[in-house]
Amino acid sequence: MLFWILCALLLYYVGVFLPSLFLVPRIGVPSYLGSRDSEPEPTVLQARAARATANLQENLATFLTLAILAMVLPQADQAQAVLGAGIFVIARLVYLPLYLLAVPVARSAVWTAGFAGLIVMGLALV
Repeated sequence: MLFWILCALLLYYVGVFLPSLFLVPRIGVPSYLGSRDSEPEPTVLQARAARATANLQENLATFLTLAILAMVLPQADQAQAVLGAGIFVIARLVYLPLYLLAVPVARSAVWTAGFAGLIVMGLALV
């Protein structure tokens, strides 16, 4: 389970820095390292990256709660919880490029798979 927790956190931090990758070429490194009191309007990709990261952040609290509970509750089905965690993290990994590329149906299907991973983790606790 610890592996999937660390993978989810790594994915989150990749997502946190992803919008910057679209900003730095537009404003330059010196401006990026400055106070950035005024930034240009985000590009489509930069805005999508920020929204995808916000979406992961919204789901990360639930994932981390279920993962920690699975590790500490003695009645938790560890194998099932780890399976759900793997489904969630892999789905979120696939979700990010699908969101950036604006692939509508596949993106929603992958998001649903990630949510199903959370359900699997939750059921492992009962």
